[in-house]
Amino acid sequence: MAWYDKYNFNAYEKDLADSIQWEKAPAHIAIIMDGNGRWAAQRDLPRIEGHRQGVDTVRDIVKACRHLEVEVLTIYAFSTENWKRPKWEVKFLLELPYKYLQEDLQSLLDNNIKLRISGEAEALPAKAREAISNALDRTANNNGMIFNMAINYGGRPDIVQAARRIAFEAREGQIKLEDIEEKFFANYLQTAGLPDPELVIRTSGELRVSNFLLWQIAYAELYFTPVYWPDFKRMHLLEAIYDYQTRRRRYGGLEEE
Repeated sequence: MAWYDKYNFNAYEKDLADSIQWEKAPAHIAIIMDGNGRWAAQRDLPRIEGHRQGVDTVRDIVKACRHLEVEVLTIYAFSTENWKRPKWEVKFLLELPYKYLQEDLQSLLDNNIKLRISGEAEALPAKAREAISNALDRTANNNGMIFNMAINYGGRPDIVQAARRIAFEAREGQIKLEDIEEKFFANYLQTAGLPDPELVIRTSGELRVSNFLLWQIAYAELYFTPVYWPDFKRMHLLEAIYDYQTRRRRYGGLEEE
């Protein structure tokens, strides 16, 4: 009996799972969820319906990552650039964390998943902030997987705020200039304490990183799929992991003969 039999994998998913060298699977997967609006437009539906379906996909992929024993999953839920969208869409997007956590907190608890937030969440509506605070408290002791939601997050602002904090502490004499090196700097980022992503997935066919975890993905493998986020399923996640583990990760060096 294969380890995945209890998760009702179909034949194609089983073939993928059998082909993956799980010891080479990524510990931290980061996903740029894209294509909700285009998914809705193809079906003559309002953009909001694409975002609603996208929440269902988040639910499924979080569970799939937990079953696949991924250590950290980071999703790009709302970027600092998303404020440029129409006000009605921004309002709806900022309410989605509340909707998700209201409906899925028990699932996070049942699956031993710890919630983490990266970004400036204080800009969210009060009920979303309250739901996040409650979920952070309730899941604080879970150790099965970390689910990191990047909300009101931007890679450049993340680096800038880290530099500001370090500069302030250096001015106050709390740190020395020689203390500042890469690992030290990383501890001031929103993802402090998390391993860097090894695999970044972007859906919808766009070929860019959109200000997402710019420092953290320096050596991540990038995987682009034309599948819109609402259509992204467990089999697509397995395809991405399979592709990842076939790549040669040299980190600027040479492979051993």
